[in-house]
Amino acid sequence: MQFVEEIVVDEFLPTVRSMLAGELRERGLTQSEVADVLGISQSAVSKYAHGDVTVNDRIATDGRVETLVAELAEGLAAGDITPVQALIEIEVLIRDLEAGGDLLAQLHEEAVPDLADHGSSFRVHDPESDLRTSERVLSSLRRGLRILENASGFAGLIPAVGSNLVACTPDAEDVDDVAGVPGRIFDVKGQATVPADPEFGVSEHVATVLLAARRHGADASAAINIRYDRKLLAELTELGHVTAEFDEDDDVASSVSAAIDAEPSATVLYQTGGMGIEPLIYVLGPDAESVADDVRSLL
Repeated sequence: MQFVEEIVVDEFLPTVRSMLAGELRERGLTQSEVADVLGISQSAVSKYAHGDVTVNDRIATDGRVETLVAELAEGLAAGDITPVQALIEIEVLIRDLEAGGDLLAQLHEEAVPDLADHGSSFRVHDPESDLRTSERVLSSLRRGLRILENASGFAGLIPAVGSNLVACTPDAEDVDDVAGVPGRIFDVKGQATVPADPEFGVSEHVATVLLAARRHGADASAAINIRYDRKLLAELTELGHVTAEFDEDDDVASSVSAAIDAEPSATVLYQTGGMGIEPLIYVLGPDAESVADDVRSLL
């Protein structure tokens, strides 16, 4: 199984970055300057310069890609285009190339031949389709999980009941609209272990907290639970989070809703435990990567 985002990450971005790096170097920018403009390391620029990064020829020779790369390189080198403006232009091109039947859609269907035979396969590449929406959520969740797996010391933040990083669709209504890790994330001999790929409808507890917060105005699409510690709450506050306590002895959804009503800007919810209930902290955020980054900042 391969998602179109993986084609973008594995094929499109390395190709375009390589092309841009080459164009910028030809215009007299140093490796350090190219790295700053593209938001990558100097070692990465060196790899592009020496041809150590695989380039997709079909993407590199597409007229629209060539034209945009040349325009962006000229503007970036002259200072007429900012890196953010360049990013937006590339994002627009990606969306165009993902449209049904276009280049990225073709590469995706070649990587997953069954898509071409699927009765509604064209909807996979419709940015507004349910399939594409779910795909984006799962891709974001995978990236967030990779951040946590590679974060030294994350296992120490996993509570006894296990952690789960979850993310939901924009119009999520119930747990089936929330993706998470089947079986949760556990500490196995000091190593954070993700037992399976994320799926929708597999997290009930963290999903319930996220959905309840969203229903009462929380601007969040992802969440994770970690062990409770007053020092962790203090560090999250220093990172800019607003905390709110809720009582898990009562109905979780109602308690979370009451906490958000009392503190609408809360992005960290916590409960201090009770009879048979482990104290926990829930970190909320706009997407799985942001939540994972916040947790990594605690290490």
